[in-house]
Order: sequence, then structure tokens, then C-alpha cells
Amino acid sequence: MAPVSVAFIVYDGFTLLDFAGVYDPVTRLRTMGFVPDLSYIVCARQEVVHSSEGITIIPDAVNIPLPSFDYIVIPGGNSVKDLMNDRQFLDWITVSGPVIASVCGGSLLLGAAGILRGRKATTHPGLRSVLAHFADAVSEERIVEDHGVITAGGVTSAIDLGLYICERIAGCDVREKIASQMDYPHYQTGLR
Repeated sequence: MAPVSVAFIVYDGFTLLDFAGVYDPVTRLRTMGFVPDLSYIVCARQEVVHSSEGITIIPDAVNIPLPSFDYIVIPGGNSVKDLMNDRQFLDWITVSGPVIASVCGGSLLLGAAGILRGRKATTHPGLRSVLAHFADAVSEERIVEDHGVITAGGVTSAIDLGLYICERIAGCDVREKIASQMDYPHYQTGLR
């Protein structure tokens, strides 16, 4: 298997579970020995970031170019509304090449960046009317993938997104083993 690299994006006001729910299963690809060449880092545009719950994160990398990664994962959070107007942040996440994934309100950042034009997407049920301004189709499915862009619903769908990415990278059997190790019997994507 070829090496795989993942950039987890954080910013002031991100939702911790949006981040951790994806981070935990994806990093198990390496820690459980399924993808030894998996590399992952936490990236931000500043040196210290605080989640909306008050957790402090010191990112591994600050303001680095993102096109060299295979996957970019963007959480939602309380500050999404402000970031939707932050052209520098939106330009930073607007890259071609990597698979871009978001959780909850993170899809609104993808939308504001223009990444969802011509695509189907999902988000938290309370944000679907806003998402409709950016995506061609808004879905109630828990996970939606459309041409290299993966969006997930509300905060707990982060775990499903993490497992979905595991399956995408290493197959269904590996995803099942990771879910079992996590004691997570609830995996669902809504994909047909």
C-alpha cells in the first residue's frame, strides 16, 4: 500500500468532537498496524488554537501548504460563521488534489470557499438551509461523497466519517476491526 498523509485542520472555536471523532479512527490505521506508512498532522493558521469547549491545541504545523496531503479534514465549530468571511482561511483550504472532508458546520466552510459548487453535500440538520446556498443538492444522509469531497452530518457523524475514511484507505475489513476495537457498533453512512 502506498503511503497516505492526512492533515487535520483546527482553528479557534472548532468543535472538539468534530475533530477527535475523525482523528481517533483514522490514526488507528497506523497505531493498529494496518497502514504503517500513514502520516498525519494537526494544522492551523496560528500557533495555539482553542476549541469551543476550551481545550488548547498546539498544532504540529502552522500555515503550511495543503496540496501535498492525500486527505484534509475540517471540523465545524462556533466560529464557522466568522471563518466563512475569512478569505485567507478559505484560500488556504481551497486546494486541488487531496480528498477534502468536513464534519457538521465544516461543510459551510467548504461551501464559502466554492468547493461545493456542482456537488451534493450534507451537514448538521440545523444548518442544511444554509448549506443549500452553496451545494447543488443537500442530503439528509450521514455521509456524502461527491467527486473527492466528503461531508458528514452533525457532530457524532465525525466517528462515522473517520471510519468511512478508514474503509476508503484500507477496506471494509479494516474499518470493521477498528470499529470493533473502538467498541463502536453504530457505524452508518446513509450511503446507498
